[in-house]
Amino acid sequence: MAIANGTIALTDTTLLTVPADKTYAITALIVCNTATFDSSGNNDTEFDLHIVKSGQSRGPANQIVNNLFIAGSDTFTFDSEKIVMEAGDKIVAVSQAPANLAATISYLEV
Repeated sequence: MAIANGTIALTDTTLLTVPADKTYAITALIVCNTATFDSSGNNDTEFDLHIVKSGQSRGPANQIVNNLFIAGSDTFTFDSEKIVMEAGDKIVAVSQAPANLAATISYLEV
């Protein structure tokens, strides 16, 4: 099993791209709001997530998460479904302000 880590920016952030001649099975995707909890909601944020087929661009057709809310100090986990990705496919995320999200992807080469 392997992992990829990254922070999600306010612009398109490619978290993982499958290399040439490889196929990956995504086993989990974890997104953590690294800011502390703030009762005023100043550290809360939202993000979008796309699984983009090789040669395509991020857009409504490949969006799997739309404005998912994550409070400060909270974590969201996608781990109930597995996603098989082929060479050139990628996972792209975009954060709303404030950009305080970290992502970890767990995957297996198949």
